[in-house]
Amino acid sequence: WLALAFIALAQLMVIIDVTIVNIALPSAQKDLAVSDSARQWVITAYTLAFGSLLLLGGRIADYTGRKRTFLIGLVGFAGASALGGAANTFGLLLAARALQGGFGALLAPAALSLLAVNFVDPKERAKAFGVFGAIAGGGSALGLVLGGVLTEYLDWRWCFFVNIPVALIAGTGVYMVLRETRAEGRAKFDIPGVLLVTSGLFMIVYGLSEAETDGWGSGTVLGLLLGGAAVLAVFVYVETRVDKPLLPLRVAVDRTRGSAYLAIALAVIGMFAMFLFLTYYLQVVKEYSPVKAGLAFLPMSAGVVITGGGLSARLIPKVPPRVLMVPGMLIAASGMFLLSRLEVDTSYAAGVLPAEFLLGFGMGLVMAPAMNYATHKVAAEDAGVASAMANTAQQVGGSIGVALLNTIATSATGDYLKDHPPVNPKVRLEGLVHGFSVATTYAGFILVGAAVLVGLLMNTPRPQHGETESPDEPARAVHVG
Repeated sequence: WLALAFIALAQLMVIIDVTIVNIALPSAQKDLAVSDSARQWVITAYTLAFGSLLLLGGRIADYTGRKRTFLIGLVGFAGASALGGAANTFGLLLAARALQGGFGALLAPAALSLLAVNFVDPKERAKAFGVFGAIAGGGSALGLVLGGVLTEYLDWRWCFFVNIPVALIAGTGVYMVLRETRAEGRAKFDIPGVLLVTSGLFMIVYGLSEAETDGWGSGTVLGLLLGGAAVLAVFVYVETRVDKPLLPLRVAVDRTRGSAYLAIALAVIGMFAMFLFLTYYLQVVKEYSPVKAGLAFLPMSAGVVITGGGLSARLIPKVPPRVLMVPGMLIAASGMFLLSRLEVDTSYAAGVLPAEFLLGFGMGLVMAPAMNYATHKVAAEDAGVASAMANTAQQVGGSIGVALLNTIATSATGDYLKDHPPVNPKVRLEGLVHGFSVATTYAGFILVGAAVLVGLLMNTPRPQHGETESPDEPARAVHVG
């Protein structure tokens, strides 16, 4: 359990960094002269690098050592954070964010696979993954709170520098309390697979972001989206032909695990974009200070802690996962629909607070069982890549969500201002809020659709008391030291 504390601390750092810069973004944008159209790349550079390299990180963890990969990822993440804090140009900031994502792609699957191979008793596993699920669901909201405090009382650069002592504590702890584990066999990495999946995901995310300016019917946007889909199809084909695939299809085609990955991806599509929208709503429309805006996200964290850290952990061993996940998605969707009703003059207590709590409460019910079943009965040599798939689903879903819903919001705002000439500043704010409203409505319907899919697909029966999981196929992990 001491090991869980250090692993969870590192995972919390990685998840927090997805959103910690959201609150700092208005200040960083002003300092580095970043345009409105380019600002989303501060978020997307991280999530895209993170999401597209996670599968490789999982394979590296499996075959070169999970503990070693975890520690290398921590050191690299701390170094990239130092670079981001010292950045004096937008390009350098983007490079630092991409490096953070790359090293996070080593760190996150190693962390989750360390849990998977060290917690095998069903009850202990449920508790451990309940904590991990709470971090996955609530870490993003906590990042907004921390980002607000650091930006207002220190400087936006401390949103990067804060990672250095956290990495030092987590790294020292894991080094001292955990032994090395890895899969048997010589490490062989699927480089063509890495290039294909990274290229395909980048094309899709870039295409979605370009739709904001070029329009959905432009040749560039359609070419990027269709080209990205084609490249990913080639990736799937290649994975069936290589000896050591980046993503063994046996991991993804399992009905339970596949449903968990799908649930994670769809759940976060709206969440990541919502963090960006609410940040600007609170700071630009409601004129909150950075710290007040950050603290305004506490109801979401409270909702996640109640369900992800408590309720879900107790119920995971006792009920089928969809019994938790389907209601969780519907509750989160109701929170999104509440946000879609925000207006310029809506009070925080009447609009934002209840919506945030519902979102957090619902996400806690979704993420804890989803993270648990993402490695359900996985063979030991695939623990890293199965863990990476869960993180990949989260980051890719977030990247697509930010690009897609930001484009929808911007287009809706533009249409509103065409019909309502901005004769005064309030009209501009009304246009901004209208864009957010349209985007969060789409996000709510995505969550409803996700609830239907999970209800139909994820039907794994609950484990019996004392039951141990049998992996897909016999597998051995080597313990070193």
